[in-house]
Amino acid sequence: MGNRLIDLRSRITSNFSEGNWEELGLLTGATDTINNHHRLLRSLAWNDEDYDGNALSVLRQIVEEDARTLSIIEAYVDKRFPGESQYISAKPSERKITFSPHVFDVPDGFVEFDLVAAMMPFSKEFSPVHEANKHACAGNALRCLRADDIWEDATIIQDIFNLVFRAQVVIVDFTGKNPNVMYETGIAHTLGKHVIPITQSLDDVPFDTRHHRALKYLPNTEGLITLANALTKKLSQFCPKTIAPEPPVSDDDPPF
Repeated sequence: MGNRLIDLRSRITSNFSEGNWEELGLLTGATDTINNHHRLLRSLAWNDEDYDGNALSVLRQIVEEDARTLSIIEAYVDKRFPGESQYISAKPSERKITFSPHVFDVPDGFVEFDLVAAMMPFSKEFSPVHEANKHACAGNALRCLRADDIWEDATIIQDIFNLVFRAQVVIVDFTGKNPNVMYETGIAHTLGKHVIPITQSLDDVPFDTRHHRALKYLPNTEGLITLANALTKKLSQFCPKTIAPEPPVSDDDPPF
């Protein structure tokens, strides 16, 4: 059931208007559940980043109350949005585009809603940062990979594109103004991914992206603990299932 709900969430957040939610409520008897949710319709109206999580929460609540509604919801989505079975964008948009890149091969498969991609310089000094990222993801039942964790293609840039394509969230570390990270951030933005910027210096954040709030951290044990805890909180909105929250990292036993 979980995979069916995740697929529905993707199709719904890419297409639904408030009117569609109203119709779905009438069909499933869940009008009160939808209207009384504290964030769902507001996050839709304001195009907020937590809309994906709110939609999944409401869908899960509807189906848990009556398992028969899952088939009703699927039939409604299939009827209203036929042929819409694969989505790249993590955020809904009024206008959708289709493109065929020359540099990359578009991979088969779908967005994996438990996958977070980490983009940072390929240097040993960033390994503890990657461990902090992975810890924050694990605390939210998410997986965190960077390009050197995989080897699926002969070219590294294709592996990077594949990873960004599959991920729901992309963490980008702007530390040092690494040109590869800048390039990968552009790919993530173009594919409509949720991008979370982190950096050791706010001066390293490109001017064009400074309207996105970046998490600033120090590259020492205390700083990485603070980063991991901040990311855990930020990533909680993308958690694919309800889990017991992991306690904050402490100085006593840091995982990195």
